[in-house]
Amino acid sequence: MNTGTLVGSLIMAAVVALLIAVVISAMIRGWRRRAEQQAELIGSLPPLPDTVGAAIVPATRGLYVGSTLVPNWNDRVAVGDLGFRNKAVLTRYPEGIMLQRIGAGPIWIPQESITAIRTERGLAGKALTHDGILAIRWRLRSGVEIDTGFRADDRADYDKWLAAA
Repeated sequence: MNTGTLVGSLIMAAVVALLIAVVISAMIRGWRRRAEQQAELIGSLPPLPDTVGAAIVPATRGLYVGSTLVPNWNDRVAVGDLGFRNKAVLTRYPEGIMLQRIGAGPIWIPQESITAIRTERGLAGKALTHDGILAIRWRLRSGVEIDTGFRADDRADYDKWLAAA
């Protein structure tokens, strides 16, 4: 390789690296702006209860897909750590639903806030060819409804969740 070709290749590589850095920076700014806009709309999440009764539906292992603003299945909530996928365990109690996420804080969904539990083909940017996502629709204290998505490791567990609903 001659010197001119080497210099041209290095300049091109630097331009591509700079372009990638600009795109990533714009994506991060957009995510932060979205979180700021949603912060007032979402408000604070319900606090964890001090005690709960015996589990109605036992712990179901799987993946927390994310939460979206109703009615748009692809309008992901970006506030706090609600927008990030995590491995999780979902358990139903008489008082509500506990979603314990690995690497993030737990989410408590009070029973009186739950409006529907159903299966969906897609939620929060996760699309499947079958009804593989358990979607829990619930109303926040601010009055906004969100769908929280959970993909169980064993889809047969959905029958217990739908029967308990």
